[in-house]
Amino acid sequence: MRDGIESAAVAPALLRWYDSAARVLPWRVGPAERAAGEIPDPYRVWLSEVMLQQTTVATVKGYFHRFTTRWPDVQALAAAEDAEVMGEWAGLGYYARARNLIACARAVAARGGFPDTLDGLRALPGIGAYTAASVAAIAFDRAETVVDGNVERVVARLFAVTEPLPRAKPQLAKLAARLTPQERPGDFAQAMMDLGATICTPRNPRCAECPLEGFCAAAHQGIAADLPMKTAKAPKPTRRGFAYVAIRADGAPLLETRPPKGLLGGMPGWPGSDWGEAPAPRPPLAADWNELPGVVKHTFTHFHLELTVLMAHVPLGANPQIGDFRPGFDPGDLPTVMRKVHDHASAASSDLFGPRPGA
Repeated sequence: MRDGIESAAVAPALLRWYDSAARVLPWRVGPAERAAGEIPDPYRVWLSEVMLQQTTVATVKGYFHRFTTRWPDVQALAAAEDAEVMGEWAGLGYYARARNLIACARAVAARGGFPDTLDGLRALPGIGAYTAASVAAIAFDRAETVVDGNVERVVARLFAVTEPLPRAKPQLAKLAARLTPQERPGDFAQAMMDLGATICTPRNPRCAECPLEGFCAAAHQGIAADLPMKTAKAPKPTRRGFAYVAIRADGAPLLETRPPKGLLGGMPGWPGSDWGEAPAPRPPLAADWNELPGVVKHTFTHFHLELTVLMAHVPLGANPQIGDFRPGFDPGDLPTVMRKVHDHASAASSDLFGPRPGA
């Protein structure tokens, strides 16, 4: 974008494109439906935005369908048991989001519905600046500026911002605010996201198909594919730990519920050691532990994890110091890393969760 006057032309051009090219998403009221008078449900907008943080659209679709089938509105979600919600969330990662989801649903239900302003939304548990702006714009058509990774990329290219991320974030947010229209701000926010997801992609942007090519300074300079620039990340460290899979004679596994705060907070998992460079063994009970060959590998946001898995079959009277035995265990309730431990142990013992002879 080569001068300020052109900023006002961006929204009409992008909305014309969105009206014919909007993605069909299960949580979205599309432009045709909006034009016909359908109003977005703030519950579905909020739920989708929380799920989509750090997670792809393809992954979220199935979770969103299950959540909204089981809990069709915020009151139903607020009344759910914590463990039920955490179980449905298993596999989506970033489990603090699920704990905040429960707290926010209960706060919204208690007040009788979602507030329709940015400040009101920001006051709810677990709702930050991005989610508040998204819900305000998409659900309530407030002229709030929504900035996610897709929007940052589009704006960096439109204005040819060469300062690398993350230092460029404040500048990109200010530039995005220049583009946000008073009319149809919710559709504009979704159009920016769609443009970044389908045309102004990280690699090989399809500039010739872009409705904003004529405004784009980076396309004009031939540097669109190089933006946004990013500061090189430091390599992730590797932490190690032990995970203990104990199976009682009746087939019940020994599981613990992790503390409410921290990684995998509030989720069920296999008892284990701390995670670090040289972890100390921490078996949950005395048993004949067998170390399984290989390690379970998993990557979190800030580090890689390698878990050594030890397995034991224990008698009915076993008394663990950590966790409890849980008949009727469903591996689907485990977070991804703990499900990997389950699969690793299952591969080593095909009848892992069956009752032992004489039980």
